[in-house]
Amino acid sequence: MVIVTTRYVSQSNNGFMDLETEKRLIEDAKSNPLAFGELYDIYYPPISNYLLHRLPRAEVAQDIASEVFFKAMTKLRTFSWRNLSFSSWLYKIANNEIKMYYRRKERSFFSLDFLFDQQNFELPDSSDIEQDWIAAEEELARNEKFKQAQKHLLALPLIYQEVLALRFFEGKSLAEISEITGKNLNTVKSLLSRGTEQVRIRMTRRNGSEP
Repeated sequence: MVIVTTRYVSQSNNGFMDLETEKRLIEDAKSNPLAFGELYDIYYPPISNYLLHRLPRAEVAQDIASEVFFKAMTKLRTFSWRNLSFSSWLYKIANNEIKMYYRRKERSFFSLDFLFDQQNFELPDSSDIEQDWIAAEEELARNEKFKQAQKHLLALPLIYQEVLALRFFEGKSLAEISEITGKNLNTVKSLLSRGTEQVRIRMTRRNGSEP
């Protein structure tokens, strides 16, 4: 077996790899799981952060993050560049996993440890990952405004949660949200407007006055 040793370090201004570098890495990862380790290193932080914003508890977000990257690895051969970037593909998987979680609160989660061990490359130390999650959760807990915003966000239908979290927590453009959710731009704009209004109404009522 040919072992990929090249590190793909070229990055664009948004912190991700430039498109051509990313394409080469993904093609390598389709035939050699060692290359998937770098994709994991780059995309695990933003995806786990997104899940932490979308879900009620850090341990649930952590479990679902493992599901997302397990599915990304096992389905990587099906990924194509037609009208969908790799990062948007990961967010799309994450959204699907969130929907499944709310449909089935009780479920067993796949651990990445076994898969990574079988494919002969090293998963980042689990204690380091755990500490990162704890630190992130504590930081969010200290932010009272975020706690209130998340509480109101999680009370909305999932269709609003997706677009609001992608826009205001992840800083995605309207075009990126459209790509991730598969909704056209006008629908995204409408959902953002209506979802924002629902949050405003909820926050106004919480403060003891009618909108």
